[in-house]
Amino acid sequence: MEGNKWEGKVMLVVEDDEISLEFLKELFEPFMLELLTAYNGKDAVDICRENKNIDLILMDVQLPVMNGREAMLEIKKFRPELPVIAQTAFAMSGDRERYLNEGFDSYISKPINVQELLNIVEAYF
Repeated sequence: MEGNKWEGKVMLVVEDDEISLEFLKELFEPFMLELLTAYNGKDAVDICRENKNIDLILMDVQLPVMNGREAMLEIKKFRPELPVIAQTAFAMSGDRERYLNEGFDSYISKPINVQELLNIVEAYF
């Protein structure tokens, strides 16, 4: 994986779990991309409205204030081309298809398989 290919890219990570957020920050640190964070769906929508440079969103589905699905749908209204990857700890059979049908561009379940996540992000960068 070409880490410096991601240099200058901007990713928004929407995650309300501090440990998961720290894990993701450490995971993406070597790739020289700008990482923005939000702790709930409403903040994610606001950040996307304010920052047109965001290239990709990694969105937890279970979030306070506004859940990930609602936030994704709101963001897609004004940034339909912005890829949003759903992530959830409550993975069940059929979730991938359901999330894709709801409008998410991709899906990953927790605990996160690092290589799978990097491959998904690489596909959008």
